[in-house]
Formats: sequence, C-alpha cells, structure tokens
Amino acid sequence: MKRQRSFDVLGNIAIVNFPESMKLKDKKKFAEELLKKQKSIKTVLEKCGKVKGRLRKIQTRHLAGEKTKEAVYRENNCVFRFNVDSCYFSPRLSNERKEIASMVKKNDRVLVMFAGVSPFGIVIAKNSKAKKVISNEINREANKYAKLNVELNKVKDKVEIVPGDIKKVAKKLSEKKEKFDVIVMPRPQLKESFLKEAFMLSKKNTRIYYYDFCKIDEIDSIVDKIKNAAKEAGKKIKIMKIKKAGEIAPYKIRVRVDFKVI
Repeated sequence: MKRQRSFDVLGNIAIVNFPESMKLKDKKKFAEELLKKQKSIKTVLEKCGKVKGRLRKIQTRHLAGEKTKEAVYRENNCVFRFNVDSCYFSPRLSNERKEIASMVKKNDRVLVMFAGVSPFGIVIAKNSKAKKVISNEINREANKYAKLNVELNKVKDKVEIVPGDIKKVAKKLSEKKEKFDVIVMPRPQLKESFLKEAFMLSKKNTRIYYYDFCKIDEIDSIVDKIKNAAKEAGKKIKIMKIKKAGEIAPYKIRVRVDFKVI
C-alpha cells in the first residue's frame, strides 16, 4: 500500500494512477489490498492515460471487485450517479462547490457552465436559497446523468438542465433577454475562455466565479485575460478574490477568480 497512494475515491469506485513501470500482478495486488482496507470501495479501476478533450473523458481498466463503471458518490448533502469513463467528475472540487453555494444569495438566478453531471448546480440548489439554476453541458451522456441526479436530489423545481454548446446556448438565452446574478465557470483545460458568453449573460452586480489553469507564477496573466475580455465586452468589473483551488501537476494549479460586473 505504501508504494502507491495516488487514487481518487468516487463513492463505491477507486480510480488509481499507477507508475508505467508497475507490473499488472502488482497493480492487482494493490487493488485487492485496497478493497480489504476500505470497505466502502467495491470496485478498483486503473486510470489509463489523461483526461481528454472538451468532454473530459478518461479511460479506465477494471482491476478488482465488482465489474462496474457507474459510481454512486455523496457530498454536501447530495448524491450523484455517473459513469466514470464517459462523464467527468472531480471529488477534489467538493469544497469549492460548498463554498460557492454559501455565496449564493436568496432568489439568485444562477448559470453553471461546463456543468457535467450537475454537481455544482445541485449542490447550489440543495445548500442555498437560489431561485433558479441553469445547468449547461455539451456532453450528452453527462446530461442524461444530470437529469437523473436532479431527480435523485429532488431539485427539479430549482435546477433546469440546458444541454448543448455554451456558445449557442448563450446566444439563445441572450435573445430571450436572460441575465444571471451568478455565473459559475468550472472550465476544462481549453484555450478558449468563454468569458464572452459569460459577459453576454451578465448585468450590473453579476458575480462570476471563473476557473482556469496556470503555473504558480502566472496568476496575473489569468487576471489580465479576464480584464481584457471585460473590456472587449464593454463591461466594467471588480476583482473580488483570487484563490488557488488545487494543484493539478507539479508547479501547475487550478485558480479561481471571483469578480463582479459593476
């Protein structure tokens, strides 16, 4: 067990990152030991390769326990079901979801972009007095699970799943004169910022929680990117907070910038 500790637990499933040099029999031995030590884990999978593309899919291989790739995961008074290969989900953002839910005010209208199986949207709906949460995701499989999760958590009256490319969705919402009090942007690692779409759906006092990835010494460049996008959109903003929201690789971090349209 001491040789390898890099794994994520998603409810009943553990996904392990092994060194390339490790033999299959040693991986299986580790998997069996993990099942014995942590009784809540029923399945151990090996992560093969990195998270890929805009849909953020991964590939896994079964090593031990029940042969399933469907996780049942609980956090923040919520329960989520999803397929670990076809739907991106990060348990490491649990505290982020809780923190953002705590900042949502009574009767706020909230938009969550890149919503996946809707953990941000559902945690906000369950743990705040938001009036409405729009949850947008391009991945069809993730949207199926998002609808299921909305029902499982009994938040159908608050959370609406709006599937599709955020560029097209934002345009349609904008045509309907839709504006939001809060916009959450837990972006995947893409070159495009999608800030244009966020500003399109913002109004005075809209709070935007924008996630990005950078080297530790490059946070200022993320802030400059936001300021430039605001200028292009003809919006004035105030930076409220810059937070390191987790290390994703040596010297590389996830950063969250909280800002408000003024």
